[in-house]
Amino acid sequence: MAHFPRRARFGAGIALAATAALVLAGCASGGDAPAADGDKVDAASATSVSDFGTFADLEAAAKAEGALNVIALPRDWANYGEILDLFAKKYPEITINEASPDVSSAEEIQAAETNKGLDTAPDVFDLGIAVALQNTKSFAPYKVQTWDEIPDNLKESTGLFVGDYGGYMSIGYDSSKYDAPKTLDDLLGTDYKGAVALNGDPTQAGAAFAAVGLATVQSDGTLDDFEPGIDFFSKLQKAGNLLKVDVTTSTVASGETPVVFDWDYLNTSHQKDNENWKVVVLPGTGYSSYYNQAINADAPHPAAARLWQEFLYSDDVQNLWLKGGARPARVDAMTEAGTIDKDLLAKLPEAPEKTVVPTEKQSADAGKLLGEKWAAAVQ
Repeated sequence: MAHFPRRARFGAGIALAATAALVLAGCASGGDAPAADGDKVDAASATSVSDFGTFADLEAAAKAEGALNVIALPRDWANYGEILDLFAKKYPEITINEASPDVSSAEEIQAAETNKGLDTAPDVFDLGIAVALQNTKSFAPYKVQTWDEIPDNLKESTGLFVGDYGGYMSIGYDSSKYDAPKTLDDLLGTDYKGAVALNGDPTQAGAAFAAVGLATVQSDGTLDDFEPGIDFFSKLQKAGNLLKVDVTTSTVASGETPVVFDWDYLNTSHQKDNENWKVVVLPGTGYSSYYNQAINADAPHPAAARLWQEFLYSDDVQNLWLKGGARPARVDAMTEAGTIDKDLLAKLPEAPEKTVVPTEKQSADAGKLLGEKWAAAVQ
């Protein structure tokens, strides 16, 4: 987005309220693409490159479709702009249609449902884990060629959705106005009156969901129960310190949101908007999570969707996530193979002493709890 939106994907996000439909006009398109030997490949049912024959056959099938529909991919989010441009350069035969970069994970799914059967429906999704868990029926299973190098805890076993890039929940702040918070409770002090913002609503936005997760573990709770995190933000609201303004590039640049809970890679990017902007990952227990890639089961361009997945998990793009300040899913395997960009890896913020990553069940349970209690807690 030309700003950082209420994006529900990058860590976890859950939609428990209706979202506006994204109405797009278009016609249905076929899912079969010609294979190299002249036979037809059912791209929509392909679960790996081998179903096409070779990777070159997949490329040919995607080029024959000629388009890729993406949604909710902000160009200034984790280096998506450079990633999209590289795909366009590598495959000029495939037109990338970028729709609604500012919408949430929940709205991605709504767009797919609204436009089902149309050639304007999203081919692929980028989602927070909670939204992914709620919508597995919307996805087509697919395992990229680098599947075995992706940690098991970052992927659904059949390939319905797969973690791709992530980071740590952090606090960004204008150092010309505020001291660096050393603990979560520092934010309850009068110095932070009307200053602390979340990147969205935690019932819909992944970054905000993760902020509640961080507050939970920093309050000696566990990810089995987000109640301590909800309680913290309730206290922040009662203290008059919670700022209910959506965080964007412009709100950071103008000083409207001077203290922000967000992923470390997003907070770090605000340093170009405010020269005094600094980022802290709180000591102790840190909260980490990954955004997930998935293919629309009703993708109008199923071969291009699968080629896009292969592209995202390639060495080149995994290093581009790193360039954007995010931690790529294949970082360990690439480090071992010597294909990781060591200079970029060294620039990442130091990891906290202990890291927790929510399981599928923890994310689902937390989403349900937030849906029940968040609005009342911060009203």
